[in-house]
Amino acid sequence: MFKKVIIAEDLDAMNLGIQQVLKDLNINNSQHSKYCDDAFLKIRAAINQNEPYDLLISDLSFKTDHRAVTIASGDELVQKVRELQPDIKIIAYSVEDKSFRIKSLFDNAGINAFVLKGLNSIEELKKAINILLNSDQKFISPEVASALQEKNNYEIDDIDIKILKHLSAGTSQDEIIEIFKNSDIKPNSKSAVEKRLSKLKDFFKANNTVHLVSITKDMGII
Repeated sequence: MFKKVIIAEDLDAMNLGIQQVLKDLNINNSQHSKYCDDAFLKIRAAINQNEPYDLLISDLSFKTDHRAVTIASGDELVQKVRELQPDIKIIAYSVEDKSFRIKSLFDNAGINAFVLKGLNSIEELKKAINILLNSDQKFISPEVASALQEKNNYEIDDIDIKILKHLSAGTSQDEIIEIFKNSDIKPNSKSAVEKRLSKLKDFFKANNTVHLVSITKDMGII
């Protein structure tokens, strides 16, 4: 049985739902944080007190307010927590349905389960907790399960990262081309850069360039 659970969720209604799931499973020791920074500090403090948490349930998106934060997203939180406490079980609980982002959470952040918020999320959360409690298997909501098997022939390289970083800094496409030419970075033609941007948008399912930059920032790629 999980003896100590921490929830990182900024919406009260969602937090109450998760707490009810824990109560239904006879897990009575849980704490809640609305900010990723607070959740991380609590996890670190618990380790220092030799009373570590067994399970982290975290949303991925957190709304910003007047408070300055160091850890702004659940993606970053689970990554930092995995590095801090390698043996903790982690469930990502989110409305996110982009397969690449979900796969990245399993591959790069080492999450143990992904539960999609929706009509069946309460039962799926219970199932995920039971699976993690009784085995080393991973759980992923059926609606997005294809994310773990999905393959894509397009691989992101250093040139793609450079383009994305320039775009995130407000550099225009024409300016990027000039920078590449002046630095002898190839390919540096307009058609080549446009083609790469088009493939990146398809790969990340981005609606436009601004959306593409936002997605890759959220995922920690840039």
